[in-house]
Amino acid sequence: MNWLDFSSEAFTAAFFLYCAAFISYAIAVAGKRWSNRDPQAHVARWSKIGFAAAILAWVLHLTFFFTRWKGEGHIPTSNMYEFMTFLAMAVMFAFIIVFLIYRNPLLGAFTLPIIIIIVAYASVFPSEVQPLNPALNSIWLRIHVTTAATGEAFFAVGFAAALMQLIRVVDLERTDKAGRRARWWTEFSLIVIIVIIGFLISVFSFRGAGYDAKFSQETVEIAEDGTVNSDINEVVYSLPPIVSPYNSDIVTFQPFLGMDKPLFEAPSWMTGVNAGRKLNTVIWSIISGLVLYGLLRLLARKPLIAVIKPHLTDIDADDLEEISYRAIAIGFPVFTLGALIFAMIWAQIAWSRFWGWDPKEVWALVTWLFYSAYLHLRLSRGWQGTRSAWLAVIGFLVVMFTLIGVNLVIAGLHSYAGV
Repeated sequence: MNWLDFSSEAFTAAFFLYCAAFISYAIAVAGKRWSNRDPQAHVARWSKIGFAAAILAWVLHLTFFFTRWKGEGHIPTSNMYEFMTFLAMAVMFAFIIVFLIYRNPLLGAFTLPIIIIIVAYASVFPSEVQPLNPALNSIWLRIHVTTAATGEAFFAVGFAAALMQLIRVVDLERTDKAGRRARWWTEFSLIVIIVIIGFLISVFSFRGAGYDAKFSQETVEIAEDGTVNSDINEVVYSLPPIVSPYNSDIVTFQPFLGMDKPLFEAPSWMTGVNAGRKLNTVIWSIISGLVLYGLLRLLARKPLIAVIKPHLTDIDADDLEEISYRAIAIGFPVFTLGALIFAMIWAQIAWSRFWGWDPKEVWALVTWLFYSAYLHLRLSRGWQGTRSAWLAVIGFLVVMFTLIGVNLVIAGLHSYAGV
């Protein structure tokens, strides 16, 4: 049996079942307004369908994980594709735990999209089996990575509940400055999510069309002894180049919408062979996300929070805050063990030091300090309501920067994870 092919098929099936589970939860939440007979029975029925689909998807996701492990010969968490797929599986596990406690279908309607986005984001990266970096060949890979991801998964569920809470309590009728500011920032939180979705749509659309452009870039380095070293690198774009690499020449370029060359060159201070390509990806993400947001606004003819808010009126905002807090309270000690304690033990074994101020280590510490502050302010200072919800939302943004920004943008000892 080809374990890797089987795991790939299981992963694809899991993705579509996650989508089906989200649709079922969305029908459970939104469709109760259309049910003329028994809205509660409608919610219960579709919620059960959604949970069953989610459980089946998770089982297939586990199948993918263990069959890929069997095919590779080591735990599949050693690169961005594998880690993000594991993170999605961990978020599903965290959702199951929290959902079984609170039995609220709204949680599924908000958490399943996060899982779907993470799975789709993982698919952007190469899925081929890659040689295991020697530093990763340790049992601590299994312990450190899995516990850290599980802690982050519970933070994701806390984020989903906190975002629901913010939309639930926002006042659409207030005209004062504070009211307008609250509406704008809540809507902006949705825009950030839509920008990520726009990025995924752009990548898969141009990938499906077979688009690519290539540049040759010359990099020059001056050594301490004055020696000048130059190197020629090839940079491949999968999105139409709005920004070309600094000090580069076009090798191949497929025209797009009348654009037969990049609009401008990446600034010289952006170092790294792929700096221009990364800037180009950020620009495409923002453009795609804003276009998608504009289309959604055009269809809805009102802010997206005004579309979602009516479906949240049946749930108490305090209950949403309790769900968010409990999820974060569960995830925090798990994250502490995985991202700090186990990571330091592994760092001592792999690099002969517990701490080295590597960017990933620093941002893991920043994440831990942020959630420590969240728990302290909520428990000791009485920060509840919207203040607590905003901390949960911002905290998960810090998590995502630690996972994505540090791995893909900032160079360091953990950069192998971005390959």
